[in-house]
Amino acid sequence: MENIGVSIVNALNDAVKLILTFIPRLVGFLVILIVGLIIATVISKALTMVLRKLGFDRLANRIGMARFEQRMGISLDPAGVLGKIVYWFLLLIFLVPAADALGLPAVSNILNQLIAYIPNVFVAILVLFLGTLAAMFVADIVRGATASANIGNPSIFAGIARWAIVGFAALIALEQLQIAPALINELFGAIVAAVALAFALAFGLGGRETAQRWLSRGESTVSKVSSQASTPQPQQQSPTAQMQAESLRNQRERA
Repeated sequence: MENIGVSIVNALNDAVKLILTFIPRLVGFLVILIVGLIIATVISKALTMVLRKLGFDRLANRIGMARFEQRMGISLDPAGVLGKIVYWFLLLIFLVPAADALGLPAVSNILNQLIAYIPNVFVAILVLFLGTLAAMFVADIVRGATASANIGNPSIFAGIARWAIVGFAALIALEQLQIAPALINELFGAIVAAVALAFALAFGLGGRETAQRWLSRGESTVSKVSSQASTPQPQQQSPTAQMQAESLRNQRERA
C-alpha cells in the first residue's frame, strides 16, 4: 500500500510539474498570437483603405474582374481580398514564434517553409496584374494604329497583342511559383511560335487587300516612270548654235 501511495504522489508531482512548465509556454503562445492578430488586423485594414483610395477596384474591373464576377455569379472586393491575403500572411509570420514558444518545432518548420514560399505567390499575382494592365494598354494602341492605317482587322491584331502579353505574364508567374519549370520553357517556345503564326495568318487574311493596293500603286508608279522615259524629249539648241544662226541672219539682212 505504501508503494502504491508513493507512486500516486510521484505521478501527481510529475503532472503538476508538467502543468507548471506548460503554463508559461501557453501564456507566451497566447501573447504572441494576440499581438499578431492585432498587428495583422490593423495593417490589413489600413492597406485595404489605401488601395480603395488609390482606385485599385477600378483597375481590377478594367482588367476584367467585373466580367469574371458576372460569369462566376459571385461578388468580390479586390482591395478587401488583397487585404485578407496580407492579414493571413502576417498571421503566419507570428504563428512561427508562437509555435516555438509552445514547444512545437515541427509545426514551426512547416510554417517557415510556407512563409518562404508565400512571397513567390505575391510576386506571381503582381506580375499577372501588371501584365494584364499592359496587355489592355498595348491592345488599345494596336487597335488604334491598325484602324488608322487601315490594315486588316483591328480587333484581331489587338486580341493577338493582348493575349500574347497575358500569356507571357502567366508564364513568368508560373516560373515564380516554381511549377514545372521545364514544361514552362517548352510552353514558352510553343507560344512564341503560335503568336508568330497568328500574326502571319492575320496579316495574310486581313491585310490582303492592303497588300494588293500597295502592289497596284507600285506598278502604276513604275509604268509612269517607264512611259516618261520612253517619250522623246524635244532637243534644245545650244547657245553657240543660236549665236551662229543670228549672225547668219544679220549678214543676210545687210546683203
